Amino acid sequence: MDFFNLLSLCCGLAFFLFGMQTMSHNLERLAGGRLEGLLKKMTANPVVSAVLGAVITIAMQSSSACTVMLVGLVNSGIMHFSQTLNVIFGANIGTTLTAWILSLSGIESDNFFLQMLKPINFSPILAVIGVFMTMLAKKERNKSIGNILVGFAVLMIGMNFMSDAVSPLAELPQFGAWMVQFTNPAVGVLVGALFTALIQSSAASVGILQALAMTGSVTWGMAIPIIMGQNIGTCITALLSCIGANTGAKRVAVMHTLINLLGTVILLPAYLVLNAVFRFPITNAPIDAFGIALCHTLFNLLATLLLMPNGKLIIKLTEWLTREKSTDKPARTDNICVLDDRLLRSPSVAVQESANYAMEMCATTRDTLKKAMGLLIHYDEAMAQEVLDQENMVDLYEDRLGTFLVKLSARALSRMDSHAVSLMLHTIGDFERISDHAVNLKEVAREIYEKGLSFSGEARRELDVLTGAIEEILRLTERAYVDQDLVLAAQVEPLEQVVDQLIAKIKDHHIGRLQRGECTIELGFVLSDLLNNYERISDHCSNIAVALIEVKHNSFDTHKYLNDVKYGSADFAAAFESFSRKYVL
Repeated sequence: MDFFNLLSLCCGLAFFLFGMQTMSHNLERLAGGRLEGLLKKMTANPVVSAVLGAVITIAMQSSSACTVMLVGLVNSGIMHFSQTLNVIFGANIGTTLTAWILSLSGIESDNFFLQMLKPINFSPILAVIGVFMTMLAKKERNKSIGNILVGFAVLMIGMNFMSDAVSPLAELPQFGAWMVQFTNPAVGVLVGALFTALIQSSAASVGILQALAMTGSVTWGMAIPIIMGQNIGTCITALLSCIGANTGAKRVAVMHTLINLLGTVILLPAYLVLNAVFRFPITNAPIDAFGIALCHTLFNLLATLLLMPNGKLIIKLTEWLTREKSTDKPARTDNICVLDDRLLRSPSVAVQESANYAMEMCATTRDTLKKAMGLLIHYDEAMAQEVLDQENMVDLYEDRLGTFLVKLSARALSRMDSHAVSLMLHTIGDFERISDHAVNLKEVAREIYEKGLSFSGEARRELDVLTGAIEEILRLTERAYVDQDLVLAAQVEPLEQVVDQLIAKIKDHHIGRLQRGECTIELGFVLSDLLNNYERISDHCSNIAVALIEVKHNSFDTHKYLNDVKYGSADFAAAFESFSRKYVL
C-alpha cells in the first residue's frame, strides 16, 4: 500500500462522510416538524418508544445526532431525561440500517438483476436522477429527495474508494501480522471505540470495517469486539454536546454511554465463554460485509432485550453517576422557554419547538390583555399584579425566542421552515407590544379606580361596543395564528378598519359632550389614553394577520397588500360591511 492508496482511502472516507451528511440533512428537511411530533408521542410503552427512536434515527441517519437532539430537548425542559431511555435503545437499532445497505456491496453473481442490487451499480442511476431532480424540480420536497439520492450515490462512491484503497493490504505480510493484534478482544474494543470517537460516526466506522473485511483479513473473532467498541465510541458526540448543559441533559449522554458499555460488558464475556466451550467454527473464518451488518444488528438487539426490562435500574444508576448539584436550575424556572442551541443541529425540530413557544407567547399575550380589560370594569390589585407579571413573561419570550430564531434563520432550512421562522420573527414583536398596551390599560384602570371617575351612560355604552370589537379582533388574530388560517387572517384587517371608525366616532361624540358640559376634561384625558391603546392593539393585530398572509405568499410588501385589499377586494368590502353592522354606536 503506497501513498496514493492512502490518499484514495482518505478521499473515500471524505466522500462517505459527506454523502452521509447530505442524506441526513435532507432526510431531516423532508421529515420537517414530524420528527418533533414523533418525540412528543413518547409513551410509557417502551416498545413504542424504541420503535419511534429507531424511526427518528433512520430519518436522521445517525444515532449520535438523535442523542444530541435528545440532550437539547432535555436541557430545554421539553422532555425529562428518563423519557429518552427507550428512544436511545431504538436509536441504537436504527443506526444499523446503514451497515445493511453497505453489505449489499458484497453480492457476487453473474445474474444481471442480482448485480443491480449492488449499491455501486445502481447508485449512478440514482445520482443521475437526483441531479436532474435537484436542478429541475420546483418543489422543495422534490429537491430534497434529489439531494438524498445524490448523497447516497456519493456515500457509495466513497465506500468503493475505501474498498479499492485497502485491497492491496491483503497482500502485505505486515498487515496480516498487525491484524493478529485484534485477536485480543480488549484491543478490538479499544480500537473500535477510539476510531469511532475520532470520526464521531459509528456508521462510517462500521463502513470502514466492512471495507477492510473485503480484503479477507478480518475474522468473526476480530470483528465482534471491534463492533462492540464502535457502539461505545459513538457516544462521544453526545458526551461532548452535554458540556455546559444541566444535569438532566448530561444524564441523557451518560445513559447512552452506560447502555452501550453495559451491553459490551455483558455480551462480550458471554460470547468469549460460549466460544471457549463450544469452539464456534466461524471464529477464525473471514467475515464479510453482510456478517458485519449482522453482528452490528444482533449486538444492539440483544443489548436492548437484556437491558430494556431493567430500565428503572439504568435510570437510577445514571442518576447516581450524575448527581444533581444544588446550584442546578431547571431549564424553565420562570416558566419561560430556554431553547437549547443543541437543537440547532436538528433545524426542523428547532423550528417546531420555536413555533410551540410562539403559540405560548400568543396565549399569554391574549390572557394578559383580557385581564387588563377586566380591570376597567372591576379593579383588583392582585389581578393588576398578574398583568405586570405576565407582561414580564412576554418580554422574556420575545428576548429568548428572538435570539434563538436569529441563530436558527442562519441555518439551511426548508422553504416551509424558513417561512415559519420569518413569521415568528415578524410577529413576536407585535405580541410583546400588545402586552405593553395591556399594562397601559391597567394604568388607566388604576387611575379611574383611585380617582373615583365614572363615564356617562352614553360613553359607557360606546366603550362596550368598542371593547366587543377589540375582543373579537384579538380572538380572530389568535385563532388565525395558531391554526395558520388565512381565511380568518383576512378578516382581521376589515375589523381593524371598523375599530378605527369606532374610535374616531367616540372621539367626536366626546367633544360634543364636552361642549354640552356633560363630560370633564379629566375624563377626556382618560378616555383618550384608553382609545389610543385600543387603536394600537388593533393595529398590532392587523400586523400579525398581514404577516401571516404575506409569509404564506412569500411576499413582504405590506403597504401594497393593504392597498390592494382595501381598494380592490370584494371580500374585504363584504367583511367590512358585516363588522360595521355588528358594531354600531
